[in-house]
Amino acid sequence: MTARLIILSSPIFTSTEAVTDEDVTMIIRPVAITDLPSLQQIAVESGPGFTSLVDDCDFLTRKIDRSLASFARTVTSPGDESYLFVLEDSETGEIMGTTGIEASVGTRRPLYHYHRSLVVHHSPELNLHRRMEVLNMCNHYTGCSEICTLFLRPRFRRAQAGKLLSRVRFLFMAQHPQRFAETVIAEMRGVSNESGQSPFWNWLRAHFVDLDFDTVTRMVGTGDNGFIADLMPRHPLYTQLMDESARAVIGQVHDNTRPALNMLEAEGFRHTGYIDLFDGGPSVEARLHDIRSVSTSAGCRIQVVDDVQPALEKWNGGGRGRTLVITNTGTADFRATVTSAAKYLPARNLLQVPRTLANTLQLGNDGHARFTELATTSTDRQRAAIPMNQKKEALHAHR
Repeated sequence: MTARLIILSSPIFTSTEAVTDEDVTMIIRPVAITDLPSLQQIAVESGPGFTSLVDDCDFLTRKIDRSLASFARTVTSPGDESYLFVLEDSETGEIMGTTGIEASVGTRRPLYHYHRSLVVHHSPELNLHRRMEVLNMCNHYTGCSEICTLFLRPRFRRAQAGKLLSRVRFLFMAQHPQRFAETVIAEMRGVSNESGQSPFWNWLRAHFVDLDFDTVTRMVGTGDNGFIADLMPRHPLYTQLMDESARAVIGQVHDNTRPALNMLEAEGFRHTGYIDLFDGGPSVEARLHDIRSVSTSAGCRIQVVDDVQPALEKWNGGGRGRTLVITNTGTADFRATVTSAAKYLPARNLLQVPRTLANTLQLGNDGHARFTELATTSTDRQRAAIPMNQKKEALHAHR
């Protein structure tokens, strides 16, 4: 899909009002060791099947330590880095959710999937012809970057929160492309019921690995996946031999995961036939420079303005202005938020940010930031908030 590019015009409407924006109450930052209790609570709330967070204090502590080391490390090519972010309500200090990126998967330990394909059995003499689906175990995604660990706690589900958690990863990758691989994947959570039972795994368990789903996902989440090579079937699995409940969920996502999948598909991610070994959920992939939030993001200079400024340009026909995801350009001190309290001046490549918001994002006058528009409808997705020259600059940053 090719986006139509437009040049933003200068402000038409002006008035003076105080910028008292609720946007600044949601801030993305790197995880800290003080977030351990909240992270453990998220691991409980997310339930079985969310393998990137496990309710184990030692495991979560190691995960936080690894993330802190990754943010602090000087990187010229992707390696064993793991970046974990948290979404914080800056008014209360509560952790609303998490999101993360693995720089290079399948290198430290194997990353297994099943690949769906068709085989044809044909006998000209008997005039018989049959096409059958098979699942083959593979390590196709070795060395790719993976976006992961996206979870928004139920009591914090509010406007823009999920979109911010999803899209902030792409702005971080756009700002630091040397830290990530050219192919980016996401493993989507497959179907399981309220009691944590996976129809796909139940069939595998009955025939191959007699471990319950909760145990299996905990083992995989903590890195104990040696049993896969030892016990999982290596030969192709004919899906016609599975029971109907297992076959029906192949490539399907958990109801709570569907919004996340929709957002990734809007970014350009596509399913190419690879599914999870345990719940049958689909993996999706995209080229880094083709991801919409990467290609339409732009680096810009910052002008810090007073919190009382002329009203924002009415770009949306009477609305407050375009809603932007804005990040600073740091790593260990990375900050991001979603806001409509900033105004972009394309002729000067300048983003005007109210002082309170700038302080929260650790942005200084004449410093630098990255931003993209947070489109909310399919019509919005066809309009880029970034002018032509800025889009070219952003694309160049990834090659």
